[in-house]
Amino acid sequence: MTEEPGTDTAHESRPRIRYGGPRLQPEHYEPAHVPVDVARYGVDPHTLPVGSPGKVGILELGFELRGPEGMQRTELVHHYQKSPLQIIEPVYYDPLRPDMPYTYLLTTGGGVLHNDRQRADLKFGPGTSAHVTTQAHTKLYRMESGYATSLVNVEIADGAYLEYLPDPVIPYVDSRFYQRVAVTLSRDATLVTGETIYAGRLTRGEHNAYAVFASDFEVRRPDGEPVAFDRARLVPREGQVGGLGILAGRDVVVSLFVVTPRVPVAQLAQVLHDTAARIVADSDDDAALFGVSTLADDAGAWLRYVGDDTITATKVRTAAAAAVHELITGSSAPQIRK
Repeated sequence: MTEEPGTDTAHESRPRIRYGGPRLQPEHYEPAHVPVDVARYGVDPHTLPVGSPGKVGILELGFELRGPEGMQRTELVHHYQKSPLQIIEPVYYDPLRPDMPYTYLLTTGGGVLHNDRQRADLKFGPGTSAHVTTQAHTKLYRMESGYATSLVNVEIADGAYLEYLPDPVIPYVDSRFYQRVAVTLSRDATLVTGETIYAGRLTRGEHNAYAVFASDFEVRRPDGEPVAFDRARLVPREGQVGGLGILAGRDVVVSLFVVTPRVPVAQLAQVLHDTAARIVADSDDDAALFGVSTLADDAGAWLRYVGDDTITATKVRTAAAAAVHELITGSSAPQIRK
């Protein structure tokens, strides 16, 4: 066979290696579906386009039990990170649970900008116990073009116990954001997780000035059976957004989901209700409303709170999470250091 001048058939036959490997390809970090209220802003860059250095953050964490029988503790055994997503090395500061690491997620950029793409994959092996939170509030900065997304995939194996409790999200004026948290939860595992959303930078007088905030949260069993779903599509109109089940004209919404087989669901719901009622009764927030309900098939319970006072909202979320921690584990929860 005669080759045409300038061709290299040997080179053409080799598989093409794409920049950054599979983790930095769009099919890995782009959501399979973006809500139309977000997608309509397109991806035309105003400054750095999607995929530019620093625009794609990837994080992978894997936890397993390690150590001799009777002295095991949960340890981080797999760790991959690409800025701007990073972690602080897990710490063990709970004297009542020396086996349980506390891991802080952070972003080196200080916040989320237009055309940012983030993906985190968190895996917790059989029998592990862990607490994962963020170092600070998640700030969604003003976006001149495009939008930003965040994907969080969580796998929790048999007998594992996970508290995934990120700090509040603050959508700045003109921000456009979509996040999806997808949890695969074994039937013998426990999940305590939640989300807090502010209506904006409240101390600066920003109230629902963002363009769109969209969120999908789902919990499924390993076979795909649905356990819990929560969807938010916040698109302000003249500074107002949502109905009674979302913001109801308030400035803060808190959601807390607890899925566990370890305690009766009625007892779990009662603890959530009593804790929130006590905090609200002691507060000065006349706008505060909350409700507690059980999940289908007695899988767990969940709490939703709306109000105007961020301090009261923080107390409700913190106290409720601490109460279920003690109910499920039998030990009091430590004060989380930030």
